[in-house]
Amino acid sequence: MDSPVPNDPRSNETATARIVGLGASAGGLAALEQFLANAPLASGMAYVVVQHLDPTHKAMLTELLQRATAIPVREVTASMRVEPDVVYVIPPNTELTVVDGLLHLAEPTQPRGLRLPIDVLFCSLARDQGERAIGVVLSGMGADGTLGLQAIKGQGGLTLAQEPASAQFDSMPKSAIAAGACDIVAPPAELLQRILQIAAGRAAAAPGAVGSGDGSEQSLVAILGLLRERSKHDLKHYKTSTLKRRIERRMGVHGLDTFAGYERFVRENPLELDLLFKEMLIGVTSFFRDPAVWQEFKDSVLPTLLTRRAGETRLRAWVVGCSTGEEAYSLAIAFREAADTQPVPDDWTLQIFATDLNADAIAVARIGHFSSKIAEDMAPERLGRFFNAQGDGYVIGKEIRQMILFAQHDVILDPPFTRLDILSCRNLMIYFNAALQQRLLPLFHYVLRPGGVLVLGESETVGRSLSLFVPLDPKARLYLRGEGPAGAGLVDFPVNRALSRRAPTQESNVSHSLSRLANLQSQADQVLLQDFSPPAVLVNEQGDIVYISGHTGKYLEPAAGRANWNIHVMARPAIRTQLAAALRQVVREQNTIELRGLRLQEDARFTLDVTIRALPEQQALEGMVMIVFRDIPVPPRSQAGRRRAAGSVVPASEDELARTREEIRALRQEMLASQEQLQSTNEELQSTNEELQSANEELTTSKEESQSMNEELQTINAELRSKLDDLALAQSDMQNLLNSTDIATLFLDNALHVRRFTEHITRIIHLREGDIGRPLSDLASTLIYPQLHADAKETLRTLAFSEKQIATTDGRWFTVRIMPYRTVANVIRGVVITFLDITAAKELEARLRKP
Repeated sequence: MDSPVPNDPRSNETATARIVGLGASAGGLAALEQFLANAPLASGMAYVVVQHLDPTHKAMLTELLQRATAIPVREVTASMRVEPDVVYVIPPNTELTVVDGLLHLAEPTQPRGLRLPIDVLFCSLARDQGERAIGVVLSGMGADGTLGLQAIKGQGGLTLAQEPASAQFDSMPKSAIAAGACDIVAPPAELLQRILQIAAGRAAAAPGAVGSGDGSEQSLVAILGLLRERSKHDLKHYKTSTLKRRIERRMGVHGLDTFAGYERFVRENPLELDLLFKEMLIGVTSFFRDPAVWQEFKDSVLPTLLTRRAGETRLRAWVVGCSTGEEAYSLAIAFREAADTQPVPDDWTLQIFATDLNADAIAVARIGHFSSKIAEDMAPERLGRFFNAQGDGYVIGKEIRQMILFAQHDVILDPPFTRLDILSCRNLMIYFNAALQQRLLPLFHYVLRPGGVLVLGESETVGRSLSLFVPLDPKARLYLRGEGPAGAGLVDFPVNRALSRRAPTQESNVSHSLSRLANLQSQADQVLLQDFSPPAVLVNEQGDIVYISGHTGKYLEPAAGRANWNIHVMARPAIRTQLAAALRQVVREQNTIELRGLRLQEDARFTLDVTIRALPEQQALEGMVMIVFRDIPVPPRSQAGRRRAAGSVVPASEDELARTREEIRALRQEMLASQEQLQSTNEELQSTNEELQSANEELTTSKEESQSMNEELQTINAELRSKLDDLALAQSDMQNLLNSTDIATLFLDNALHVRRFTEHITRIIHLREGDIGRPLSDLASTLIYPQLHADAKETLRTLAFSEKQIATTDGRWFTVRIMPYRTVANVIRGVVITFLDITAAKELEARLRKP
């Protein structure tokens, strides 16, 4: 969900005119006339029209539209200021953009046939106007305008399309609708009225009518609950302002004024929840967005990372909120270019996991097909190396596509990818409240390997997590994973529901208390000062120590081996069993337990009292447990008393107690071993899951390649079938031609075998269909021409024309012509023998010679 923070329209709602961008192509003149026919004289709207025009002819669009509307229609000139209630028309052979409320003209950057002037206008309109932008796609061929509408919708603007059934050419409206980029679909005559209604509704809501004291908070909670039931995703951690803004857009589409009214609407129309969920996930992205950041990342960060990982040539990266894939593909391209600078470039590989909550965006990303507009975002060399031209756009090259695994993933609820070298989360956390942001940063620290790099958006920082990340370039928002480990209890894994419920659910609560990480010490000190003074530790529900007060070395000691800050491991053996049992009970019952009279083997002069107390009343410490240690001196006893006490101890009981402790210690060790095995198994399962996802992605890619190959084969088959039909028709034409000439013709190949003959030849040479392929010398005929075979062979050798008058046994005469058979490529493929009947001429000649 890589998109910038939407602009707030209320700051300039009345400062300038609302700009309506109108895009049309073939058949668009009639739609434009219908749209503008009822335009009011004082609506406050400005209309900017972009149509595909012939660049070699003077356009008459201005004059034609002026006949359809009463408001002024002007052709745009350079740096023209937008005024309300005016129609502005693009001139031929130009691209039109909006910057700071001014219309700018530029020469097209693409050759004729590849230009997308509607997308250019709409994208500039989205950047300049934000939520106030309005885009309309009318009749036309192709897909121009779809990307522009997506950009406007991503900024919170209003998008509309002509009803395809009413369009003379419906390709452009259908493309925009299929991409989910349209808020409203209607005939052109109704579109303007819908725009005016929504604009009037927003203006009425601007002073604060919506969302202030009208029960909107309760309705918002109810709507989010319905959305969670429908989509299985919880959006309560998103910023309240963002949620309200997105819901208000849908309210405007349906002409609703209150959240309560919209709540009733979604209850009656559950399908609206699907549209609302897509509305929440609208993302705008592009290749190498913020070029300065990518340049710094490629020139400085990646070479340093490759040098640091010199012994490991396979790296892993995770792109969170990848939208339609441009961010992930940009990372893969940058890595490939950086790897090319290494001594052995081909040894370096990068596995990129690209995830997003929007399943539709992931489907688009997997295809890897982008419009020709991406040529504006990268150098021609880069475009030529990593992309292949296809149709009216480009397809990502196989070398880059194989580096990326796309998957639908919820960073709030789903397990994260681990052992990462690069984590890119750009312009996603700006939508989350402060509590969720502070919950995700320790998680990002955990999944990065030492020396890993975190990339954030230009409006995002690590906040109070400076101990976890070291700035590499604060301006570019590039951070290096800090060496200091985050406390295990502070890494809130999405799969840990017990920890998840501790996260505050309302953004309003954050303003009254600082984050848990920054406020932990002050809150713990406050509790200690109020109730306790002896040594104490603060642990989470798993027993991980997150804070220590006073000197606790007498009761706790680091365990041998890998560092482990867990109370179950660090507690002294003499008190470990009782402490573990009491801690589990306190966590389960949320109460306080006192352990009295415990003894440490190191000092028999004191007994130990331990207080284990849950802290439900402290919001910042919810889920935590305070463990306090108190030394209690043993009162001195008389000599006789000591003897009686010593005598009362039964040796058997001491042995039994020792055995029990040994059993408990063994059970504890087994439990720890089982826990490590489970953790190892979990990591293996996670790795297996990633491999299965990768295999699934490869299968999906293979399926797509097979489908593409099948389509190509179908196309070739259709072409061959067409050629066969043409050949059959040509053969029929030739056969009819030969038969209509009444000339007997015989075709022989290079071996003087029969290839083809006309039906008239059967009166001279006894041929039938089965004789195809028989030698000429084997054929019987009525010709008195024993040299026929020899003459045909001589013609084939010398390529010389032969003509003779030959009589037949039944008294007829024929002119026998033997000619070489030449193909269209001037290749000799046999001979052609024709027999012209001259019997009548011979009979006339004989009568004339009689005296």
